[in-house]
Amino acid sequence: MQIRMEMEEYPLRNSVLQPVVSSPGGPLTMSTFEKPQIIVHIQKGLNYTVFDSKWVPCSAKFVTMGNFARGTGVIQVYEIQRGDLKLLREIEKAKPIKCGTFGAASLQQRFLATGDFGGNLHIWNLEAPEMPVYSVKGHKEIINTIDGVGGLGIGEGAPEIVTGSRDGTVKVWDPRQKEDPVANMEPAQGENKRDCWTVAFGNAYNQEERVVCAGYDNGDIKLFDLRNMSLRWETNIKNGVCSLEFDRKDISMNKLVATSLEGKFHVFDMRTQHPTKGP
Repeated sequence: MQIRMEMEEYPLRNSVLQPVVSSPGGPLTMSTFEKPQIIVHIQKGLNYTVFDSKWVPCSAKFVTMGNFARGTGVIQVYEIQRGDLKLLREIEKAKPIKCGTFGAASLQQRFLATGDFGGNLHIWNLEAPEMPVYSVKGHKEIINTIDGVGGLGIGEGAPEIVTGSRDGTVKVWDPRQKEDPVANMEPAQGENKRDCWTVAFGNAYNQEERVVCAGYDNGDIKLFDLRNMSLRWETNIKNGVCSLEFDRKDISMNKLVATSLEGKFHVFDMRTQHPTKGP
C-alpha cells in the first residue's frame, strides 16, 4: 500500500493537500481514516484459553488467567521489556481460573484475588504463589466475575471483594474475615436463580456508603445498597449483561455503563433519581 499527496495545480492560493491511499482495490478516501484505529503494540500466542487479564498496579507487568486443555488453571505474569513480552512466572492450579482483581489489595502487597470454576475465592501473593494467603469456598458453582474496592488507594472504607456466580448469588467478602461473606444477595425462595455474569463496586466516597451493581444473563441489572442492605434499583436491558463499570468507584455515583450481547451498551445517569424510571 502506498500513500501519496495530491494537490490541484491551479490556483495555488486555494490549493489543498489531500492524502490519498492507493491499494490493489483502488484509491481509498479520507473517510477510511476517520474511524478509530487499533494499533497492535505487542502480540503473543498462548497455549491455553485466556479468560481474564489485569495490569499489576504501578508496574509494566500484567497477569493473564485461564485454563489449559488438560483442565487445570493457570496464572502467568508478564513484563513489557524493550517492546517485547517477558514471561516472569507461570503458576498452575487445580481448577481453571475465570476472573481476577487487584482492587482490594494494598499498593505495597498487590495481592491478586481470583475466582475459579470450582466456586473458590483465592487471594495470591504472586511472589510466593504456592499457597493462597486467603481461601474460601465462596459459591456452589463457577465464579464468573469479581471486583474489589478499598485497595490501591481507591475508595473509602475497608477493602472488600465481590463475586458473582452461576448459582445466582452475589457475595461480598472481607479478606480479614474468614469463611463467611459480609453480605449475600440471592433470589428469594421460589424465584428463579439467574446466572450472574458481571459485578462492580461503586459509590465508595466515604466510610459508610458503598454499592454493588450486578448484571445477569437475562438482562437484569440490580443495584444493591450495602449500607442499608437493600435493593436500591433494578432494570432490564433485554440482553445478557456482559460487563458493568462505574466511571469512578471513589465518588458519589455518576455514570454507569452496561455492555450486553448483540454489541450494545447502555449508559445510565446515576445522579438523576426517578421514582419509577430509576436513574
